[in-house]
Parts: sequence; structure tokens; C-alpha cells
Amino acid sequence: MTEITTFKQRLAEVKSRIAAACRRSNRPVDDVTLIAVSKTFPFSRLEEAYTAGQLHFGENYMQDCLAKIEEAKSRKLPFKWHFIGHLQRNKAKYFNPQFYLFHALDSLQLAKQLAKVSLSKGFTTRVLVQVNIALEVSKSGVKPSELIAFLDKLRYIEGLSVEGLMTIPPVAVSPEESRPYYRALFNKFSEVREELFFDNPSFKHLSMGMSNDFEVAIEEGATFIRVGSMLFGERTKRF
Repeated sequence: MTEITTFKQRLAEVKSRIAAACRRSNRPVDDVTLIAVSKTFPFSRLEEAYTAGQLHFGENYMQDCLAKIEEAKSRKLPFKWHFIGHLQRNKAKYFNPQFYLFHALDSLQLAKQLAKVSLSKGFTTRVLVQVNIALEVSKSGVKPSELIAFLDKLRYIEGLSVEGLMTIPPVAVSPEESRPYYRALFNKFSEVREELFFDNPSFKHLSMGMSNDFEVAIEEGATFIRVGSMLFGERTKRF
């Protein structure tokens, strides 16, 4: 794709590839929600995306995200905001009903802090638990061996709705290198759903797959994919 390609054209290309991956895995295309990872990009780029038909946006930095949320509210734009990055406990106080879903819950302390904020503001925070599926030292997330015990505690915390799992696999040269990790997360998801969430229809999501491997993620069961550079182009470093 060239630099002059419009967001609408890039979005159409990504949606075409999503549809093809869904056909290969015998899934309806509506099973998969595309999140445009808009972190570091100015609000004008999100407006362009909205004009092209994109509603779901993913942010990593709380202050930037809050500013964009306020801008969207002032313009009455019905964006759905996903917080997809690591969240420090002291930033939990900024969560509000404008957040559609938090993808990276990784500790009981953070869960309790989010629940406290949610209850005080009168809303429920929808969360996915981040799983460190490859046991990488550099990444956050719950270890697969500790996931059932973690979720067993989490599901009783008032103010939270636990709706699935998320992972970020190791950096890979080819998309196929990510497949074993996505398959492992799906298997773990199936295990915990059967053991702990069999009577909870909200526990149904897997957030996995990015620009370089989202098709493989869809084939392995992703319901949310997080695509940034394929839609917005390469971003400049934040610092």
C-alpha cells in the first residue's frame, strides 16, 4: 500500500482479508470485531477512519485516550474505546463508562482497583484477562498455569464483567509462527470457560492478532483483532 492510499481503501483491504480468513475457518464475519489501533495518532486521523466506517479504536496511553474521548464526545461521535495497553493501578481512577472494553487485566490488585472505581461511578467495567502465553519475561500477563485460580477469584468481584482473554505473542518473522500461541490461548479459553464460565454467555471473547498476523488469529478463534499500521501506516515513536 502506498502513502497516498486512503484509510477507506486500507480498511476495505483489511475487511476483505478478515472475510477470507472467516471463510477459511467456517466462521461468520460478524464474529470478528476490528479494532483500529489509533495510539499516538491525532484525532483528525480517527475522524477520517470514522468517515470510512470504523467505530472501534484502541489506545495504550491513558492521557491521550482521555483527550480523544472528550473530543469525540464534544463532536457527538459514537466511538467505541478499547484500552489495550498495560494499565498502572494509579491510572485506574480514570476509567469511566466511555470505555467499551479493557483488554489487559493482569493482576488481582488492578482488578480490585477498577472494581472500586466502577462501583463509585455506577458502571461495570468490561475486561479481558491478559495471558502471558509464551511466558516472556518482557511481557505482562497471567501465566497459563495460574489462569484458572486467577479467574476463579476474579469472577466474584462486583463491578467487573469478565468476558474473555487476550494475548500478545512473541515477535515473529512470519504469521505462522504466531499460530501455536493463538491455538494455545484458544485451548486455555475453552478450558476455563467449561470449568468456570459455562453459565456466563458474556465470557466469549479472544483478543489476539495484529497487523502482521490477524488472519492466523481469526483462524484460531479471535473475536477481536487489533490492527494499527495496516490501517494508519507506520507511527512515529512516542518518545
